Amino acid sequence: QVQLVESGGGLVQPGGSLRLSCAGSGFTLDYYAIGWFRQAPGKEREGVSCISSSDGSEYYADSVKGRFTISRDNTKNTVYLQMNSLKPDDTAEYYCAAGAMGTEEGNYGAWGQGTQVTVSS
Repeated sequence: QVQLVESGGGLVQPGGSLRLSCAGSGFTLDYYAIGWFRQAPGKEREGVSCISSSDGSEYYADSVKGRFTISRDNTKNTVYLQMNSLKPDDTAEYYCAAGAMGTEEGNYGAWGQGTQVTVSS
């Protein structure tokens, strides 16, 4: 069974850090581009970052550039999103997805269940 499972969310103060994990089971993540998306209450889901399957190229939304880093550990079949200097505006449900490189939701066919990130003092 193809499955993506996110973990690592939680409550953090502004300026803090979290590392989200996206673990794959039933398939090999390094064959696919992996994207991280987020959805805040009352807002549309947006693409945050993605990493390609071929050359490891990365993309970051302007809102997170310089603060977030995406990476792969193929030995663990896991993709990470390191989030530093977190802001209240980063509060959202974060999802990972597997598919083709890009920030369009339609590029991705497999989705995780999400993990909540709350940035608040």
